[in-house]
Amino acid sequence: MSTISIGQAVALGIIEGVTEFLPVSSTGHLKIAEGLMGISVDDRAVVGFSAVIQVGAIAAALVYFFRDIVRIVGAWFRGLGNRAERHHHDYRFAWWVIYATLPIVVVGLAAKPLIDSTLASLWVVAGALIVGSGVMWAADQMGRHRRGEDDTTLNDAMWVGCSQILALLFPGFSRSGATMSTALILDLDRVAATRLSFFLGIPALTGAGIYELKDAIGSGAAILPLAVGTVVSFAVAYASISWLLRFVARHSFNSFVIYRILVGALLLGLLGAGVVG
Repeated sequence: MSTISIGQAVALGIIEGVTEFLPVSSTGHLKIAEGLMGISVDDRAVVGFSAVIQVGAIAAALVYFFRDIVRIVGAWFRGLGNRAERHHHDYRFAWWVIYATLPIVVVGLAAKPLIDSTLASLWVVAGALIVGSGVMWAADQMGRHRRGEDDTTLNDAMWVGCSQILALLFPGFSRSGATMSTALILDLDRVAATRLSFFLGIPALTGAGIYELKDAIGSGAAILPLAVGTVVSFAVAYASISWLLRFVARHSFNSFVIYRILVGALLLGLLGAGVVG
């Protein structure tokens, strides 16, 4: 069993916070960092630790989008008791988030043994980083960016929600990258695509973190490193969210595509040289 120190928890918390919502794969970066630190990437305690510190990043999203979430949840509750409120976009959007989260929950539970073992390989991470880069570049070229957040539909939410499965099965593909790319292909603009990615990620990632908590603790993950990593990821993720929303309003995803290819190629080189295993 791999033991994660406080210093390693801080480093992993920073990496999680920076990369969770950027389309560069937080899981991939965590596995690369763990490999370089000599931490076993398929150890149950380590897998659980990585999932739990995601909760810190998700908490940052909850705080950052607090007003939006309160508005959407409020509309949903009002609609449950008032038929007239059910025509409101926020009420429908709340249901869409619920529906679009179900596929990743079903696949995540069914494929968990495979995800935690064979698919945790750094070779998979490297390949997914590079392949996902091609998907992101193609989506950015194909998208006409003509629809905003208020134009989203149930069809959009379901396609984007299902695309999260790619990142679940292939760490390195990036949940944000998959969801943003799908939204761009559906002709949402970059800001709308990014915000939709956030809203669909909140329930899925929160559920994953809570589900993994018992395994992380039961497998020997120390409470203090877990707490430190989660707090650090929260603080860093909040700043990362603010930066990303400003960035996508003015720039394409090309810089992320180039970065992912470079990281994927570097990881392949490190694996081939035996620097990481």
